[in-house]
Amino acid sequence: MSGKDAFGTRPDSPVALVTGASGGLGGELAVALDAAGCRVAVHYNSSREGAEKTAARLANPHVLVTGDVSDYGAVTAMYEEIRAELGPVDVLVNNGAIRKDSLMAMQDPAQWRQVIDTNLVGSFHTARACVPAMLRSRWGRIVNIVSPSALIATAGQTAYSASKAGLIGLTRTLAAECGRRGVTVNALSPGFMITGMTDTLPEHVVAGMRDKVPVPRFVTPSEVARSITLFLDQDCMTGQVISIDSGASIT
Repeated sequence: MSGKDAFGTRPDSPVALVTGASGGLGGELAVALDAAGCRVAVHYNSSREGAEKTAARLANPHVLVTGDVSDYGAVTAMYEEIRAELGPVDVLVNNGAIRKDSLMAMQDPAQWRQVIDTNLVGSFHTARACVPAMLRSRWGRIVNIVSPSALIATAGQTAYSASKAGLIGLTRTLAAECGRRGVTVNALSPGFMITGMTDTLPEHVVAGMRDKVPVPRFVTPSEVARSITLFLDQDCMTGQVISIDSGASIT
């Protein structure tokens, strides 16, 4: 088979796993996928309360799951729980991430490694768990949440920048591996948002970031989340990085 005939069809009610769905962007992504007809697995690592708030906004069948994505055993156990409750994962959104900013000369190596293990290795773990069933069904969607920090130097963010740049590389290579079986792999790059990950930054830092972008305001999690249906609908878009960042990636 070749071309469109080699692809499966989108399920009527795809199963979607959103990691880090207890936070601001993750919650909005879960809600947007629910509105698109998905049955969502709401993942959290530490904030069950946040995950429950997200789940309360969902209309379709859903499940709460927890686990440290940097631990492959925890990820495979989580996947089996989702499969038992909802079915194999059709849509994976790797949104879970952490930041531990510091100048490299002063950073604790264990903290640096923790960022890489969560943001990059964790995304490999979830993709590794989900991809085989996607390939068998010949339809799947993987969306990796990256950042302008993957391309723009920001002092104090060597770990975070490296994790997100690595995730772009993973996205493109996995797209090349999976495209012939109807599985697309793309990246979504949001601009600066006021969320739980960023609301502790000093005001002068926030103001400086806002004022230097072409559209001088921050994007909102709901604005970013609305783009998720683009990835669901497009069979031939893969290996791409879509930026919703007020122009940060062109400055």
